[in-house]
Amino acid sequence: MASNRTFTMIKPDAFEAGNSGAILKMIEEAGFKIVAMKATQLTQEMAGKFYEVHKERPFYADLCKYMSSGPIIAAILEKDNAVEDFRALIGATNPANAAEGTIRKIFAKSIEANAVHGSDSDENAAIEGNFYFSQFERVI
Repeated sequence: MASNRTFTMIKPDAFEAGNSGAILKMIEEAGFKIVAMKATQLTQEMAGKFYEVHKERPFYADLCKYMSSGPIIAAILEKDNAVEDFRALIGATNPANAAEGTIRKIFAKSIEANAVHGSDSDENAAIEGNFYFSQFERVI
């Protein structure tokens, strides 16, 4: 059974470009409820922990450097079939392959600076959300 929650992050490129509001508007207009949200900035160590699954990949160091280069917005979203629906809304990782009207097609600069992160499974949505929102923060 699909979860009704997913995790997203507006990446440093989109935050710096002033696209956060427009991206959040698209998310809400697509029927997602934002149940937790905060602006923060990752250290390289924190980025390394978040993207640890990619540690052996050649892009890992650059990814950690990029993700700690500026502020991000982390959010937990709620909607029926949240993970799958959100992945459809954001579009392909490579914005050149993203469908028209998707967040990445509209706001991404490159495959690395692709505006947003979206969890790829219910399990990862829970792990990623817990990474940013501690047990001491109330997620509504």
